[in-house]
Amino acid sequence: MKRWLLWAAACAVIASALGYLWWDASRVVVEVVPVEQGEVAQYVDEQARTRLPHIHRITMPYTGRIEAITLSEGTPVSQGQVVARMVQKDLQLELQAAQAAVERLQAAVAENEDTSVEQTVLDQSHKYVISMNRTVDAARERMRAGKARLDFAQQHFRRISRLYEQNNVTREVWEQAQLELIQADVNYQQDRLVYQALVALQTATALLPKAVVQYIRRKKLRTQVLRKELAEAQARLEQLQLKMQRSLLTSPCDGVVLRRLVSNQRFLSAGTELLHIGDLQTLEVEADVLTQDAVAIRPGQEVDIYGPAVGEKPVRGTVAQIYPAGFTKRSSLGVEQQRVRVIVQLDPQERQKLLERGVGVGYRVRVRIYIRRNPQALFVPRSAAFQFRGRWFVFVAQAGRVRRQPIEVGILNDQQVEVIAGLALGQLVVLAPDSSLADGQAVRAIPAQEL
Repeated sequence: MKRWLLWAAACAVIASALGYLWWDASRVVVEVVPVEQGEVAQYVDEQARTRLPHIHRITMPYTGRIEAITLSEGTPVSQGQVVARMVQKDLQLELQAAQAAVERLQAAVAENEDTSVEQTVLDQSHKYVISMNRTVDAARERMRAGKARLDFAQQHFRRISRLYEQNNVTREVWEQAQLELIQADVNYQQDRLVYQALVALQTATALLPKAVVQYIRRKKLRTQVLRKELAEAQARLEQLQLKMQRSLLTSPCDGVVLRRLVSNQRFLSAGTELLHIGDLQTLEVEADVLTQDAVAIRPGQEVDIYGPAVGEKPVRGTVAQIYPAGFTKRSSLGVEQQRVRVIVQLDPQERQKLLERGVGVGYRVRVRIYIRRNPQALFVPRSAAFQFRGRWFVFVAQAGRVRRQPIEVGILNDQQVEVIAGLALGQLVVLAPDSSLADGQAVRAIPAQEL
């Protein structure tokens, strides 16, 4: 009887062990992780590149010959430093010619403004007119006196002629009276001619002051013309002086030479680029973000800049500007995407870290723009949560089985999901549940780090 009881007990133990082994073998092995507490952040992660807000392009100010540029890429320059210059000899000759033209016109203006000689001539002409008027008056009186002498000579000759016919005077007396008549007539005719000539000369002399006044006026008009020519010459001189100043091309800021496009002396047209100069202390980052992500980005949000060019530890920055207009960009897979440009400003100390590492302009980096952050959030791995019928769920492992647990989520990113409700700290959830896993299914939970 005892032997039979022993055999029955042994069979029961063996059956129980075989049943447990069969049940254990039928369970699904799942990886589980505990619900943790810590910082969870929502962010936008994109490729980016470094840039400068202002790249100063040194260009030819006008068509001409540029001297050889000795500065090379990476050479530091200071504000106001001459970085390139035009050939000076041609400009100096043009400047000297323009200066001579200005001085010549200034002398011509001064000469035309001086009317002292003309004023003296005007005064003399007035006096000459007065003198001529007096001379004409004297000639008129002389002509009257001559006419009186002629009348007297005619009367005397007629009286002598009557006496001569009566033989009261000698022929010699008659001839003397006739001679006196002829002389009186000749003198009168001379006086008339002189008077008429003087009257004509008086008319011409009276025009002399008017002519001098007209000459002075015309000279003033010529002065105005010369002043216009002088203003034109002075403008030309100022233009050449400005051209001379512009021939010395200076750096507009403290910075470095980013690019040298011309090295040898050559003749170039206006606007040709010579150098690119920038201030590396203004280095910033530019990222092209999808428009659906950009709507959540605001100025002042924190940014991590990382990548091989940055090193192991990311540098910090803040969003400085979001461009108002988007653009179409084709992805590496050939898909057209609408993107918008976002500018990230670096903290000065963080920027210095990049510069010390040798990061320059146009270097490829990545940015992580933080939209929201919760430093004390309950979270599970992103792969543990899934959606079912419009809600979020996780599989909770407990007592050898899994239970599908609905949860309320907050912040989501590529690695984490914030759990607002539905889970407690330390609960075990299935890390990456298979699609065949069912609610209440027996499982063998193994911590994720053991696999």
